[in-house]
Amino acid sequence: MDIHIQNVVSSSSAGVPLDLQKISMALDDAEYVPEKFPGLIYKVKDPKTALLLFSSGKLVCTGAKSVTMAEEVVGRVLTMIKEMGVNVDTAPKVTVQNIVATTDLGRELNLNSIAITLGLEKVEYEPEQFPGLVYRVDHPRVVALLFGSGKIVCTGAREIEDIDIALGEIVKELENAGL
Repeated sequence: MDIHIQNVVSSSSAGVPLDLQKISMALDDAEYVPEKFPGLIYKVKDPKTALLLFSSGKLVCTGAKSVTMAEEVVGRVLTMIKEMGVNVDTAPKVTVQNIVATTDLGRELNLNSIAITLGLEKVEYEPEQFPGLVYRVDHPRVVALLFGSGKIVCTGAREIEDIDIALGEIVKELENAGL
C-alpha cells in the first residue's frame, strides 16, 4: 500500500511571550489582524507551510509533509525571530498533533456493503450528507474516510506508524468480510 502524507500539524513553543505586532512588521508574508484571529499567520513559501504564532509563545505548524519538515520550519522561523532580538528557543520540542495521509486501494469499494457488514459501532455512512464512509479504528485511535473509488483519507494519527497499523487493520477487516 502506497501511503502519502498530506499534512502534519504540530505544536511547539518559543519559550517566551511574543510581541506579534513587532514580528508581523519584520516578517514578509506575515498576517496579523487581532480583530479577526488572535494569532499571527506566517506563510512559508518553501516548503509550503503555515506557522501560527500566539502571544503566549505557542506555535502551530500546518501543511508540513513530514515531522522533519515541521521541525525545520519551526526552527527556521524562530531563528528569524531571534535575529530580531527576541530571546526565543530556536530548537524547541515539536509535538505532532495530527497526521493526515491518503492511499488508494486500487479497486472500487461498495460502501453500502461495508456499512452493513462492519456495523454501526465503527462505521458512519450517510451518503446523502457525505460521499465517504467514516471508519473509526480503536487502536491506534485513527479515523479513516473510505470512498467508493477505493481512495482512503486517514486522520487523527500522531505517529506515522499509526497510519500503517490502522490502514493494515482496515484492509484486513475488509478482506475478512469479503469486501
